[in-house]
Amino acid sequence: MSGPVTVVLLAAGRGVRMKSARPKVLHEAAGRPLIDHAVAAARAFLAGRPGSRLVVVAGAGREELIPHLARTAPEAVVVVQDPPRGTGDAVRAAVPALGDAGRVVVLAGDVPLLTAETLVRLEGALDVDTGAGVAVLTACHADAGAYGRVVRDGKGRFARIVEAKDATPEELSIGEINSGIYAFERTVLERELPRLTDDNAQGEFYLTDVLGLAVADGIGVVAIPVEEASEVLGVNSRAELAEVDALLRRRAARAAMAAGATLIRPETITLDEGVTFGPDAVVEPFVTITGASSVGPGSRIGQGCVVVSSTIGANVTVRPYCVIENAVVGDGAVVGPFARLREGTVLGPEVHVGNFVETKKALLARGAKANHLTYLGDCSVGEKTNVGAGVITCNYDGFGKHHTGIGAGVFVGSDVQLVAPVTIGDGAVIGAGSTITKDVPAQALATSRVPQKTVEGGGARYRERKVAEKSKKE
Repeated sequence: MSGPVTVVLLAAGRGVRMKSARPKVLHEAAGRPLIDHAVAAARAFLAGRPGSRLVVVAGAGREELIPHLARTAPEAVVVVQDPPRGTGDAVRAAVPALGDAGRVVVLAGDVPLLTAETLVRLEGALDVDTGAGVAVLTACHADAGAYGRVVRDGKGRFARIVEAKDATPEELSIGEINSGIYAFERTVLERELPRLTDDNAQGEFYLTDVLGLAVADGIGVVAIPVEEASEVLGVNSRAELAEVDALLRRRAARAAMAAGATLIRPETITLDEGVTFGPDAVVEPFVTITGASSVGPGSRIGQGCVVVSSTIGANVTVRPYCVIENAVVGDGAVVGPFARLREGTVLGPEVHVGNFVETKKALLARGAKANHLTYLGDCSVGEKTNVGAGVITCNYDGFGKHHTGIGAGVFVGSDVQLVAPVTIGDGAVIGAGSTITKDVPAQALATSRVPQKTVEGGGARYRERKVAEKSKKE
């Protein structure tokens, strides 16, 4: 299996039962569009096969699909099937793009659980010496529904595939179904595709008919049952999308635990496929981790946290109910509970960000602390600086965002407003309750409080006056 092979990925269907304006293959499962899962399996299968290529057949919804492929699979050759006239017609449209491949593997863009290992086994069933020129993946289902049935002869050998709408009651009782995933010797396709007809209930050119024609011509067709029927589950409805999403997330949880992570009550944890974990990471119940996220060794993600496309370093403690989006958290940092790290946040090693602290485009250097009720936006905070409770970087003036620079070893008292653009030098001290509108030099003390005025007995007189005013109104 060292020669070039072309994978033809069928993605031209309308997906009517999805009831969506979006192309079916762009609906997401485990954080990635369905077609991206299929492309990933194809890439892994084609790896190390010089001269091989990926061809995608687009049709309905190609206005969205083709730009998506240009971003995510630029190596793919896209051909268009218009109008849609069945799977056989779709593969026929791909023939001019097959390149030098001697073999062709046909996949469906809405089957996200398929693995490269299964594709290797499928292609391995092709054998020139035995005359096997076609291989098809099959699965056994108690309720085969609308899937095509695999009909075998009296000796258990493949005979043909009959589509459900064309099947007899006896054929509908068959539990072995066609997955829609095939491997062909190229010569078989070139011989049989021109012979297809649309004389069937759908008025379409069925790729399955190629298999029947091959058998009639004495070409061996091998039906290969998959080990897990779920691997060839396709998506034709929202309910089926939810089913494959759950299976992919279960697979992601198993991969995390295999990598040495502890998932407490994994059935409550939501992981996108591709989230990675270091050894001895711990994830508590009801956590959601999505996108291109990673959790370093020895880190703990507390209950109810949401982590989106973020990097969590080693030995980090994220306490319960934090939201971390497009951020980086350095080794040994402590976050939360109830903290929100927004896009562009970078926390250095051993930083502490506490309860009800929000950051956005904020760089906090090693050992900096902001433990309570603070907003740090469009700013940098130096090493070992302490930011008190209720501090705000006032970064927006109604027209644009401005930067606040806070040096190393600074003490910012509680309830301080830093009105950007402003710079606080190293070692400066900002008194509680101050509004800082000008730069503060290094080692300076800055305050902006109105002097306190205390009136002896004023509180009692104030209450007496208010009581009298209330009585008068009544």
